Amino acid sequence: MAKQRCKDTTVDSFFGRFLFEQKVPRSHFLRKLDEVIEWGRFSKRLLGYYEGKGELGQAPYEPVLILKMLLLSYLYNISERQVEELANDSLSVACFLGVGADEKAPDHATLTLFKKRLLERGGARAYEGMFNEILKRAREKGIKLGPIQIVDSVHVIADVNLRKDKVRQKKGRGPRDADATWGAKGEKIEEGKGGPEKKTEYFYGYKDQVSVNALTELVTSIVPGRGNDYDGHHLKKVVQKDLAKGIKPETVAADRGYDDGENHFYLKEKGIHSAIRLNRYRTEKKDKNREVWLKLKGSAEYEEGLRERYKVERKLGEAKKWHGFGRCRYVGFLRHAIQTHLTFMALYLKRLVKLLSGVHFRGEPTLRLKSG
Repeated sequence: MAKQRCKDTTVDSFFGRFLFEQKVPRSHFLRKLDEVIEWGRFSKRLLGYYEGKGELGQAPYEPVLILKMLLLSYLYNISERQVEELANDSLSVACFLGVGADEKAPDHATLTLFKKRLLERGGARAYEGMFNEILKRAREKGIKLGPIQIVDSVHVIADVNLRKDKVRQKKGRGPRDADATWGAKGEKIEEGKGGPEKKTEYFYGYKDQVSVNALTELVTSIVPGRGNDYDGHHLKKVVQKDLAKGIKPETVAADRGYDDGENHFYLKEKGIHSAIRLNRYRTEKKDKNREVWLKLKGSAEYEEGLRERYKVERKLGEAKKWHGFGRCRYVGFLRHAIQTHLTFMALYLKRLVKLLSGVHFRGEPTLRLKSG
């Protein structure tokens, strides 16, 4: 069998590690990020999606180099064109990528081809597999997950100008994003004729389910979904993903959107305490079943789980505010799933560096980029 091989870089020359040792501090976030993950473990997996698998034809770029560039674009919330510029402008980034300061990094078109290749040959599972590999590595490094998992949903606005899309469809053309749907984001208070009124706020796009470990604040499982998904039908899927990875929480916490009898029953069946916030009607009704819900509401596990629930909201807020997860980068459900997994991989890595080395991510390299 032919040997897998990739393009050589000048990282082992004077313009590579020798220069980086002089100019990039060992305490730099990106150097720590390079240390906490054995990136080489991704290479064989990724080459499996290449035609010829890196054994035939022209030697490709090391796929880990491309993966790192994509993760940086999510970490710093910049475009793939900008990450190409950043890779050629920053010594710390070149050091992380494993390219010499005297050579050009792969261009943004190479990143697009890489994403397309993985999507066509592995689908969203290709990206989920990489996410799971990082979680596995974290646990091998000694990261201990706590007993409480928090499940919540996060909505992402479709990359669609609704006004223009409406005109487009009136002309007989299909919608820009045929997979996006309308969904309820929540309620807001608006001033009406008779005073303040509650109104449902809607969005057009996608909604994903996320499981976060309360102790470490690491995202452990993700289920990409549609904008009109009902949260209550998806808690089981998220918990099943955690269980399949050997994560057996003592308690699962969630908001009222997941208060479905089947979810409480499923958690009990699995020996997991429910800290799904109960709707009022469960404890205010006058029949005999009320006692079951009152007992749950009064349990220590229920109270503790709900006290920890703010952490998932904080994590999802971080994804939106700092990593561009408020709006889709791409069009279509599968491409949205790429963004979901890469965003939470970037968040995971940022948190992992902090837990293992105490180094905080500050995002300085973006300050050198030109606007636009």
